[in-house]
Amino acid sequence: MSTSDRNSRRGILSFFVFAVTVAGCMFTYKLFAFLKTIRKDELAGFAFDPIVIYGLVAAGFLFMLGWAFLSGQFRNVEQPKYDMLERWQEQEREEALAEEGAR
Repeated sequence: MSTSDRNSRRGILSFFVFAVTVAGCMFTYKLFAFLKTIRKDELAGFAFDPIVIYGLVAAGFLFMLGWAFLSGQFRNVEQPKYDMLERWQEQEREEALAEEGAR
């Protein structure tokens, strides 16, 4: 692995950790705001459903993000673009050959 690849990987990992940390802090803040609302008598239970839903959605996104990172989907993010263009050119060649064969 070259030095530029390592630096790129470290940059992606740093951004990943930063983004997850900031999002986690904001989510925790929102969670505590909802918990304060639950403690009040006049609004007891109002925020329980959103807390459960937010928790499940956040856990799902966290698992998907972790899976994508661990499975290497952030390693070469430009490759799918080149694969798509290559398939498109191959399809164009095949269509041109089919048109020539039909004549």
